Amino acid sequence: MEKDLKSVLAENGFGFKKKFGQNFITDKNLLASIVAQSGAERGDTVLEIGCGAGTLTRAIAERVNRVVAFEVDKTLQPVLETTLSGLDNVQVVFKDFLKVNLPELEKEIGEYSVIANLPYYVTTPLITKLLEEGKTCKSLTVMVQEEVALRLCARENTPDYGAITAAIALSASAEIIKKVPRTMFMPRPNVDSAVVKLTIQRGRIAVSDEQLYKKVVHAAFASRRKTLENNLVNTFGFSREVAQKILSSCNIDLRARGETLSPEQFASLTEAIKNNR
Repeated sequence: MEKDLKSVLAENGFGFKKKFGQNFITDKNLLASIVAQSGAERGDTVLEIGCGAGTLTRAIAERVNRVVAFEVDKTLQPVLETTLSGLDNVQVVFKDFLKVNLPELEKEIGEYSVIANLPYYVTTPLITKLLEEGKTCKSLTVMVQEEVALRLCARENTPDYGAITAAIALSASAEIIKKVPRTMFMPRPNVDSAVVKLTIQRGRIAVSDEQLYKKVVHAAFASRRKTLENNLVNTFGFSREVAQKILSSCNIDLRARGETLSPEQFASLTEAIKNNR
C-alpha cells in the first residue's frame, strides 16, 4: 500500500508540509488494529481529526456507520478523492478543528468517538477542547508521540506526571493500547509513537469547581522545584500560615511537591482552597 500511496501523492503533486506535522501510516494491518482496539462498532459515528491521506479514514469507514474527518491541508483534497473513492459514509471537512464550534457539531452528529493520528503540535489543545467543550464524546483513541503518551497516562510520583495528566484525570481514564515504531510512518519521524485510549467518564472525580481544580493543578506544577506550599502562596496570595492550614486539612505533607499528589488529592485540595478564599 505504501507504494500505491506514494504514487497517488506524486500524481497529485503533493508535498509534505512540516508545519502540519504530516506523517502518514500505510500498513493496513496496523490501521485495522488501531480501529479495532478503539472499540468502535458498526453503528457508531467517528470523528477523525487530521485525516491526512485518508489511510486511517478508510480503515475506520470500513468498520463504522459514519466518519466525519477534519483536515486543515486543502491540497490533500485530490489525494483524498482517490484514496476514499467508493466510500459513501465519509464526510471530509477542510477546516482547522481547533476553530470548530464543537457544541454545534455535536448537535449534528450526536454521540461519537474520536480516532486520530494527531500532529504533536496540536495534541494538548485538541484533547483539552474535546474534554472541556464536548458533551457527547465517548472516547478518544489517538496516536501521539510516545513521550506525550507517557505523560497522558502517567501516575503521581513519576517523572512523566504533570498538569496535563491531572487535568485529563478529571473526566477520563487513559491507557496506552499500542506502541508504534517510527518505521511505520511516511515520511519517517525522529521519534516513536503510541496509541492512547481516553475513555470519557465525566464526573469520575468529584469536584464542585472544575475551573478552580485546573487552576490548582496549574499552580502545583508552575514551578516543579518549589513546594506545593510555596506555589499556593504565589498563585492564590495566601499567607504561609493559611497555606499550611489548607495542606494539613487535606493530610498533605507540608514539604510535598505537586507531582506527588494524585488527582483525587488535587480534588480534595481544591475544595479546601475554595473554603478558604
